[in-house]
Amino acid sequence: MPPRALVTLRFGPYRSCGVLEHRPFRLHGLQAVLQAEGHQLILEKIPDWNNVELIVNGETVFQCNINDLDFGGDGKLDPLCEEARIAVLNAY
Repeated sequence: MPPRALVTLRFGPYRSCGVLEHRPFRLHGLQAVLQAEGHQLILEKIPDWNNVELIVNGETVFQCNINDLDFGGDGKLDPLCEEARIAVLNAY
């Protein structure tokens, strides 16, 4: 995949403190890792609870539970962020 791919990051709401909302805070590390690689990101809210999807060229290349991502941070120590980075890199 070209180093400057357009990546759609779709995320659903998750429950925190008893409130179900779309919150991008758990995505900060993932965003930082992908932007450091030179990719452009489009954030898109979806109705699926606890879901994160990365889409490149119309194909879902990575999917995980949003609660499994580290809260805040730069994503360098989060193994899911590294897995997502590799999935985007290998996308066709």
